[in-house]
Amino acid sequence: QVQLVESGGGLVQPGGSLRLSCAASGFTLGYYAIGWFRQAPGKEREGVSCISSSDGSTYYADSVKGRFTISRDNAKNTVYLQINSLKPEDTAVYYCAKKSGSDNYYCGSWTAIDFGLWGQGTQVTVSS
Repeated sequence: QVQLVESGGGLVQPGGSLRLSCAASGFTLGYYAIGWFRQAPGKEREGVSCISSSDGSTYYADSVKGRFTISRDNAKNTVYLQINSLKPEDTAVYYCAKKSGSDNYYCGSWTAIDFGLWGQGTQVTVSS
């Protein structure tokens, strides 16, 4: 079965850290650009980070630069998102997704519409 499964979310205090995982099954994750997105209650889904497969280039939203790090372990067929210095505004459901289309190996503009396979999401709550 082709799917993505996120894990690692939870409740954390401001300033804390989490490592989110995105495990793929049914396909080789290393062939594709993989993005992380998040959606807070009442807000639109926004891109957080993306990693290309072609050259390993990484991309981040301005709001998370310097705090979030995306990486991949092709041997484990998994992409990770290390999130540090968490803020209450980081509270959201975090999703990973696989890029679609002919340039599916490259993040490009990495907007949500360019990603066709999504995981179920993992909740991150930042609160004291």
